[in-house]
Amino acid sequence: MVVSTMPLTAKDYKSEVKPTWCPGCGDFAVLSATFKALADLQLRPEQVVVVSGIGCSSRIPYFCNTYGIHSLHGRALPMATGIKLARPDLTVLAMGGDGDLFSIGAGHFPHAARRNLDILVVCMDNQTYGLTKAQYSPTSFVGHKSKSSPYGTVEWPMNPVLLALAAGASWVARGYSGRPKQLQELIVEGVRHRGFAFLNVQSPCTEFHNTYNYYDARVQDIPKDHDPTDYLSAVRLALPQEKTLLGVFYRSERPVYEEQVRAFEKVKVEFDPDEFLSRYG
Repeated sequence: MVVSTMPLTAKDYKSEVKPTWCPGCGDFAVLSATFKALADLQLRPEQVVVVSGIGCSSRIPYFCNTYGIHSLHGRALPMATGIKLARPDLTVLAMGGDGDLFSIGAGHFPHAARRNLDILVVCMDNQTYGLTKAQYSPTSFVGHKSKSSPYGTVEWPMNPVLLALAAGASWVARGYSGRPKQLQELIVEGVRHRGFAFLNVQSPCTEFHNTYNYYDARVQDIPKDHDPTDYLSAVRLALPQEKTLLGVFYRSERPVYEEQVRAFEKVKVEFDPDEFLSRYG
């Protein structure tokens, strides 16, 4: 008996819940690219977990026909860590905004990166807090005017790509919602990478910080002669410059955290709690 299966398509990852984002929101492109990337990888929906924190972009698990967890504000990475440790066979995507990942959740990011968990983290970076109606965020440009900075912010913006490199991420890239095909390809590569993969997506907020024209005029692919295994070259390209570079900055291979930790399960440890407590008696 011959059993044939139809290949999965982007529609197979789309839930019945319609996105609640504003028209033109850059997050639509990220969601669509994610569906197409998962179809390219032919991952079954039950093999994937989408984890998020709080914010406009963090509603993304509702829109995916996969396992999903809409967790607490800034806690997508601890949740993703637990899932990957418990079920290393699952593909884990941690997705959120610049405020969620790099403000309240900033303390978790460097540790997840340095541990080299085998997950993909996608930041939908719009340089604003859209859900709470336009306050400046950790990645807002100097001079950005918002409800919380009516005269323009004087704070230097955080550089997520540079932070990921400094923290020890083993795959680092940047995409743009205005280039959906490239975004799809980057998500595919990020999922395939064994280790902590970080993709920062410039995802404009059409309601409170519409940067499509800004990025359309400034985005440029990383030079073709760039060697993504060259860490110092990646750092130089990640530094602020006139153009916003898109593509893979860095790629390296090293052991993943969950495999190293699970190896301890095979180690037999003799432990007598009474003997241990007697030391303090």
